Amino acid sequence: MLMKNKTIVITGAGSGIGAHIAKMFSNEGAKVALLDIDEDGLNNTETAISKTNGIVLKKKIDITDKKEVFTVGDTVMKKFGSIDVWVNCAGISIIIPFLDCSEEIWDKTLAVNLKGMFLGCQCAVTYMMQTGGGSIINFSSQSGKKAGARYQAYCASKAGVIGLTQSVAVEFAPANIRVNAICPGVVKTPMWDKQINDYAKKRNLKPEEVMPYFCKTIPMGRVCEYDEVGNLVMFLASNKSSYITGQAINLTGGSLMS
Repeated sequence: MLMKNKTIVITGAGSGIGAHIAKMFSNEGAKVALLDIDEDGLNNTETAISKTNGIVLKKKIDITDKKEVFTVGDTVMKKFGSIDVWVNCAGISIIIPFLDCSEEIWDKTLAVNLKGMFLGCQCAVTYMMQTGGGSIINFSSQSGKKAGARYQAYCASKAGVIGLTQSVAVEFAPANIRVNAICPGVVKTPMWDKQINDYAKKRNLKPEEVMPYFCKTIPMGRVCEYDEVGNLVMFLASNKSSYITGQAINLTGGSLMS
């Protein structure tokens, strides 16, 4: 079991990628702390892990609130004794024409997608330094490297995640803390379900045509699967990636190669 007796903290664990990788870590023997603002989603993930006798802690949390983040970090340390891996997976995405993007949308997107990761990294580093190191994995996006129209706030936030990741990686490499970012392409998550109509309008498509459209633009001819994201997260979390830090790794089926 690759992660036996390790403690993993995952933000955005109530649905989508975060929920899936939480189950993967549990199946590999990890103790899993589930964080999300969506309490119903957290309950669903906790139930799924508990059915397989996994060791789990769940906390409803606003990741943009420093006090809440550090309170959860303290709770995890008291219960499990360490934080070995911290996965910043929580995020939001809004597709909207640039001139229609309000300050509220901009501020919320940057708060969740960038400030939330900043606070998660601060908390993770604080506790990892007490126990000899660890691995932090931040979710950026291919949109953090290659911008798209009507995606201004999201692109800016995800580009910021890469800069944050690299800065923290350089500073804390001597403390045996590795920090990497994952840049997925299209993964059919609940987030995509919410914005698919807006993307269809952007491309003058019908909603049911969006995913087939993506498949035509991806060299591998399909969108990314949850397990493929989880496998990369697991690799970066484990000692198998012990000499990798400060990287922003594409997971795009060939649609982005830089």
